[in-house]
Amino acid sequence: MSIQRRAFIATVGGGLAVGSAGCLGNGGSDEGDGMPDVSGTSLTLTTTTSTEDSGLLTELNPPFEEHYGVTVEAVPQGTGNAIETARRGDSDVVMVHARSLEDEFMEDGYGVNRRDLMFNDFVVVGPSDDPAEINGSESVVEAFEAIADTDSTFVSRGDNSGTYTKEQELWGETSLGEPSGEWYRSIGSGMGDALNQANLDGTYTLSDRGTFLSMRSDLDLEIHVQGPIEGGPELLSNPYGIVAVNPEIHDNVEYTLAMAYIGYVTSPEAQSIIEEYTANGEQLFYPDALSEDPNFQQYVPEGWQSDDET
Repeated sequence: MSIQRRAFIATVGGGLAVGSAGCLGNGGSDEGDGMPDVSGTSLTLTTTTSTEDSGLLTELNPPFEEHYGVTVEAVPQGTGNAIETARRGDSDVVMVHARSLEDEFMEDGYGVNRRDLMFNDFVVVGPSDDPAEINGSESVVEAFEAIADTDSTFVSRGDNSGTYTKEQELWGETSLGEPSGEWYRSIGSGMGDALNQANLDGTYTLSDRGTFLSMRSDLDLEIHVQGPIEGGPELLSNPYGIVAVNPEIHDNVEYTLAMAYIGYVTSPEAQSIIEEYTANGEQLFYPDALSEDPNFQQYVPEGWQSDDET
């Protein structure tokens, strides 16, 4: 890893999830185990705050680190910032949840070999007294309009994250188009901070289900609008993807190691870890990499068509 990238990681401040190197030695593999040799001793993963705040990475990364004898340096940021970090060549692989931003990243040539990884959904949470009376709403758009119409305070992440991207998409579906006013608070921070702020002030916010469930025992907030996992609107679906950084753009990236990591997290072993990971007795994420009928769309930007298609 270059000095520049190590300096970047050091400035993130408390956001690293660095595992211990395993028993295989640097970049090695057990003889005859069928696993490929990899180059590099450290993989930099830029990812969302939800994968960090939920605790998933602490379960997901150690088997990979142990097998290859490497460390995974996870840098949790909002999706937009995670992708921008990768654009600069300061990460090797990106795990995020905003398909439009992932597509732009690939179309611009910075990302290759995208794979569907897992999914959960978004939920609208708020205080139990529910001043906007949105509890049980089957329309998240109508719920957002009710929050605005009643001047009920809404905490927005405002941080260029996948959650913020989804939130802005939802406001765009309302008659407001764009929220404004004292009732709308943009904090420019991660999901955990947004939930803590909403909890402190007794306000509404949009959360991914995984982070909310992992923190629920410490929050006095309730889910008022469910996502599709619990029968809510498909607008609240939340798929995660993983993308390697293109070594033709940044020749300093650990591409072989990034591809080994993508292979691992989409393997039966890792998909099982994702499926079995719980917090407060609740499943937080649902594996999405393996299927009897794989989705070709996962590899290319949405809406892609071959120029030769007739």
